[in-house]
Amino acid sequence: MIGIIGAMEEEVALLKEAMTVEETVEYASMIFCRGNLYGKEAVLVRSGIGKVNAGICAQILVDKFQVDVLINTGIAGSLDAAIDIGDMVISTDLVEHDMDASIFGDPVGQIPRMDTFSFPADEALVEKAKAANMEANPDIRTFTGRIVSGDQFVSSAEVKEKLVNTFHARCTEMEGAAIAHAAYLNKVSCVIIRAISDKADNSATMDYPVFEKKAIEHSVRLIQNLLPRI
Repeated sequence: MIGIIGAMEEEVALLKEAMTVEETVEYASMIFCRGNLYGKEAVLVRSGIGKVNAGICAQILVDKFQVDVLINTGIAGSLDAAIDIGDMVISTDLVEHDMDASIFGDPVGQIPRMDTFSFPADEALVEKAKAANMEANPDIRTFTGRIVSGDQFVSSAEVKEKLVNTFHARCTEMEGAAIAHAAYLNKVSCVIIRAISDKADNSATMDYPVFEKKAIEHSVRLIQNLLPRI
């Protein structure tokens, strides 16, 4: 079973239209739709914003629906000058950038007493998502790399520079690392897919609304192409 977590209501609505829905159920104030999507048994849900919502959502998918694959789509701010608005980033690994127990000697981002610094994406899923995006959205570029997550919309050049220097990540957002964290603990496969909506600097609030509609279109086409490959 594949669990698909969407960040935006509009994105989930378009995928739901394509789904043959067999069951709709509510847990933790989230609406889960189970059915057939592009030929695969899947559960579709919008998690809400932030790491706590995302982590709860991923755990429910594992516990209630026994998913063995977690896919999360959404938008992110670019942390790499080579990655422009409109491009797609597919995770290789994820870090919670707002975790800071450095006073105890841990590097920033390390969750104390965990056996990993970053949460890896499934390598086969990454390659499939990369190929799917290149085929489904030939008008945009596809990148892979580290994604960082925190409960913060990054919109200042100073914060952006700090994230770049500390984590060498490709983009920043607010949910992916929590989903990857849950996948890691539950030993299920995951991949986080992010359409770049802004440059995570002082222009971020201006870029975001303009790009949102295009991001949804690209993400839906990517999922349509990806699911038959899994």
